[in-house]
Amino acid sequence: MSSLLITNADCVNEGRRFEADILVREGRIDAIGSNLQSHEADQVFDAKGRLLIPGMIDDQVHFREPGLTHKADFTSESRAAVAGGITSFMEMPNSKPPTLSLEALEAKHARAAEVSRANYSFYLGASNDNLEAIRSVQVAQSCGVKIFMGASTGNMLVDDEATLDAIFRDSPLLIATHCEDTPMILAKEAEYRERYGEEVPIEAHPLIRSEAACYKSSSLAIELAQRHDARLHVLHLTTAKELAQFSPGPIAGKRITAEACVHHLYFDERDYAEKGALIKCNPAIKRPEDREALLRALAEDRIDVVATDHAPHTLDEKGQSYFNAPAGLPLVQDALPSLLEHVHAGRLTLEQAVAKTSHAVAECYGVEERGYLREGYWADLALIDLDAPYQVEREQVLAKCGWSPFEGRRFRSRVIMTLVNGEVAFELREQGGQVNDQLRGQRLRFRGVR
Repeated sequence: MSSLLITNADCVNEGRRFEADILVREGRIDAIGSNLQSHEADQVFDAKGRLLIPGMIDDQVHFREPGLTHKADFTSESRAAVAGGITSFMEMPNSKPPTLSLEALEAKHARAAEVSRANYSFYLGASNDNLEAIRSVQVAQSCGVKIFMGASTGNMLVDDEATLDAIFRDSPLLIATHCEDTPMILAKEAEYRERYGEEVPIEAHPLIRSEAACYKSSSLAIELAQRHDARLHVLHLTTAKELAQFSPGPIAGKRITAEACVHHLYFDERDYAEKGALIKCNPAIKRPEDREALLRALAEDRIDVVATDHAPHTLDEKGQSYFNAPAGLPLVQDALPSLLEHVHAGRLTLEQAVAKTSHAVAECYGVEERGYLREGYWADLALIDLDAPYQVEREQVLAKCGWSPFEGRRFRSRVIMTLVNGEVAFELREQGGQVNDQLRGQRLRFRGVR
């Protein structure tokens, strides 16, 4: 591995903002301090005026491999991720076939080792009939167990009460939940079909996948976690009503934590008129007051983690009628710049933004030696220019689907460079962004949080 000295960086780490030099050797942060220029390094980069933060650890992505690779794959989406300052990802199990066995889990890890530009881990999915696989999974094998407590694809809706109770009782890993109540959603779908036939307007999406459906499901997950003292992480919250169920304050010691996603923080239901099914996602983007509540909950540490739920589909798929257009958005490439808009607006501090995208994720999942600017830790770093406005254009999109929900939007900050395990994974140059396609990420390691 080459060595790199980053000088005069504006660092944000563990609640502090300070100028420092960072020396990277053998893939790790060797030293953090002032006046490190006397140290020899293969490369020296002057970061004066640039922000240096731990790379984002995205705890929720759908990279579509295996089985759905016409939309995305580990190669294309990890390239987009490092271009957005994301150095590690945790990928969801609803591929085709779904990741419901330990063998399928290891096959994903093996494939990522061959092609991923970022570090990686994978969830073991839960179903009504794979309880023994869940009971036998080890800390080293997976970031967590994913339960779809709402509708999903394939055999991944856990709606058997006894199985659900047993998973919360017996899972040796963190349990991550998608919380929506399927019977309530199906009843609303029938109601809107009766009114509109198959031509249901996209604006009905947050009414069909309603606040009540979210609250009923998340409150059930919380009740089960409290009953069994399970380690629960509730993914992609979208409603003000749900937030009262979560405690504000530092993540240390919490048994129940919560996540918000960048698109739910950025868009609200007023954007359906412009974006249509391009911003159709589950759970749905909802009211302006829900978006405001999510931002307040972030600031008060009621929401612990910010992620993407990156979930690509082709434009042809998205162009179908309401019921046929799939849910999900490609987000990894512009996630950090979109979050930094809330810093520019005074809704979050830089220190909070860094904590939600790196420190808290590392603590939530027990990620070893990542998520911080610390000597001895892996050098997963993102260098950002806070004052480098750019407009998102389709031709810049690296995700295989070839489009972004942010197209036409202007962000005030830009990722300049990303390091993964001490190597430059992405660098913005005059001719555009350059991904290091020789680089391969590493499998994430965990200390366990059950």
